[in-house]
This record gives sequence, C-alpha cells and structure tokens, in this order.
Amino acid sequence: MAAASGRTGRPPLTEERRAEIRLEIARAALDLFVAQGVAATTGEQIGRAVGISARTVWRYFPTKESCVRPLLTAGAGLVAETLRQWRPGQPLDEAFDFERRAAEDDRLLAAPAHATVGALVRLTRTEPGLRAVWLQTYDEAEPAFARALAERAGLPADDLRPAIQAAMFNAALRAAVEHHAWHAADDTRTDAATARADLARVLRTALTTVAAGLS
Repeated sequence: MAAASGRTGRPPLTEERRAEIRLEIARAALDLFVAQGVAATTGEQIGRAVGISARTVWRYFPTKESCVRPLLTAGAGLVAETLRQWRPGQPLDEAFDFERRAAEDDRLLAAPAHATVGALVRLTRTEPGLRAVWLQTYDEAEPAFARALAERAGLPADDLRPAIQAAMFNAALRAAVEHHAWHAADDTRTDAATARADLARVLRTALTTVAAGLS
C-alpha cells in the first residue's frame, strides 16, 4: 500500500515573525531613502538589504513609500491605551509622562526620536509619496483615539465630542513631531537619549497647549 503523501516545505511564518520582517524592511527602506532619496531607491535594493526578494517586499507593502509605515505607527496603540486610562483631573502631559517613557519605554517615542526617522519626517516636506504615508498614519490612528476618549468619558462611540477632541490631540502630536524633526540640528553626534529627551519636551509642550480643550 502506498504511503500517505504529506505536504512538505517551510512552515508558515508566525505573526510575530511577519511583524519582524515588516520592521526589517521598514528600516532598510528608511536608510536607503535617507542615503539616496526615494526616486533612486528600488524594491530590489530594499529586498537585498534585508536578504529577501523584491517580490517578497511587495507582498508586505504595496509601494516603496509605504515600506516605512511600521516605523511611524509603532506607538499608536499605546497612545490610545494611555488616553483610555487618563484619570479625570490628571494633567494630560502627566498621564503620558513623556520624560519617563523616553528613558524607560521606547514603544511611544522610539520611531520619531530615532535620528534617521527624524530625517524621514524631514523628507516628507519634499517627497509627496512619503508625505501621504505620514499623514495617513495619523488619519488612521484618530478613530482609535476617539474611541478611547469616548470610553473614558462614558460616551457613545459615535459621539461628536470625543471625535473633535481626538482630532485636536492628533494634530498636536503631529505638529510636535514635525517641529522636533524640522528644527532639530541634523547632527550625527546627537545621541539617541538626547533626541528622545528633546522629543519628549516638545510633546509635553504640545499636550500642555491642547489640554484645556480636552479636559
């Protein structure tokens, strides 16, 4: 009797490994964009830097500009959770405690504070494709912020007030990150800790400014 045949080959990737590959692609694309510009960068180059084919790159991302999305969206979930847990009467900048996070928790600050990601944000001034990806990350995060604020206030998810508050909060975050990126000196001698501390400062300023409309 013939032996039963079975499928052979590589086991499917776990979600964790897929996320790691996406991040590897994002970092490689970012380094290439900063070094040689978006127009001169190809999918083949991005794949080669990671050790995969261009075809695999396109399985993860539809365009080369979108490859950087994982670096720009890393903290959105943590931001929403922090808003949900924001205590009544607590200053908004205290709830986020950016200075402590800069020293202890990279999830919220790692992407924008990283020197080369700051360079990426500066590239959004002159690269329309990157600008579209940058703005889209904030556009997609805003509903999650609105839901968190609605839950905190005990309001229906479709209430207009938390939607407006989320828009204010989202705009403040984006303005702060862009201010940090566009005004920071492009000095490779600046260490990561100093960059994170500067970003924490401008984010705290942004939240202090907007807090009156969110309290």
